[in-house]
Amino acid sequence: MKLSAFNYELPEKLVAEYPNKNRDESRLMVLDRSDQSIQHKLFKDMIDYFDEDDVIVLNNTKVFPARLYGNKEKTGARIEVFLLRELNSEQRLWDVLVDPARKIRIGNKLYFGEDEILVAEVIDNTTSRGRTLRFLSDTPYDDFRKLLLDLGQTPLPKYIKRDVEPEDKERYQTIYAKNEGAVAAPTAGLHFSKHLLKRLEIKGIKFSEITLHTGLGSFSPVEVEDLSKHKMDSERVIVEENAANIINNGLKNKRRICSVGTTVMRAIESSVSSSGTLNRNDGWTNKFIFPPYEFSIANSMITNFHMPKSTLLMMASAFAGDDFLKKAYAEAIKEKYNFYSYGDAMLII
Repeated sequence: MKLSAFNYELPEKLVAEYPNKNRDESRLMVLDRSDQSIQHKLFKDMIDYFDEDDVIVLNNTKVFPARLYGNKEKTGARIEVFLLRELNSEQRLWDVLVDPARKIRIGNKLYFGEDEILVAEVIDNTTSRGRTLRFLSDTPYDDFRKLLLDLGQTPLPKYIKRDVEPEDKERYQTIYAKNEGAVAAPTAGLHFSKHLLKRLEIKGIKFSEITLHTGLGSFSPVEVEDLSKHKMDSERVIVEENAANIINNGLKNKRRICSVGTTVMRAIESSVSSSGTLNRNDGWTNKFIFPPYEFSIANSMITNFHMPKSTLLMMASAFAGDDFLKKAYAEAIKEKYNFYSYGDAMLII
């Protein structure tokens, strides 16, 4: 497959700037691969497609406020720092992106917060855009970490043009988020409300929680026409034994196994045993899924409507079938579905 096969024209007005008023009342497009049919529902109707002992797999990662704004020493230039991952807690080292990147050099100091309560020094250029920062703080680690989180903002995607608002802190987070470490929300999970989860539980549906700390790798642009040459950034993945057992029991009993989002799909497809079951996993994955691809675990998937030429769109295409997904996206545009992180959802069965 070529990169150009995943391009499409999206009217700008269909990019969701705000979340739906009620999580589970966003729209849901249901794609049935068996007869190539498309239905239009509300997200809360997804319960009708699941029966007792089916398994829904959730990513319980928690987004941290990864976007900081600081000022460069001497010039006072405003610099955005996007925290990607902590490299060394003892030395307060972080892998970050800076914007504008051209203004930052090794040795520069950046000041954050009122009264410049936090200072960082650039100690390495890790990529053309990336840097390694050392925060110059000798306070106890817990106090330093709290300060970092207090200064940070909810890392809404760049295509959302408005300022971050107080409700984003809650809404750009799934209601089952537990393990902090993501710089982007696993957006397919944003549609679940407490009420819907309770109804699914009462119906006898099983939940398996895994963790994949979403980094920017999922959203980095693909810059090669030949997809086999694209390299994904690594992301942290944790599949505990209990989570694997729930899924493996579902597989054994031929139940519906639903991956809630591309992050879940990448985590479980990175953890498959030679016999086609799910292994526990505690490591990293840079798995890149694009058509054609044989999926081993999930036989259904919930996902949002993704950007042109994105790795997320490529995975959805591999799962739904390329022609069927193109047809669904054309229908979504015609029916004015909302796209991207705060947008509507798709259930592929």
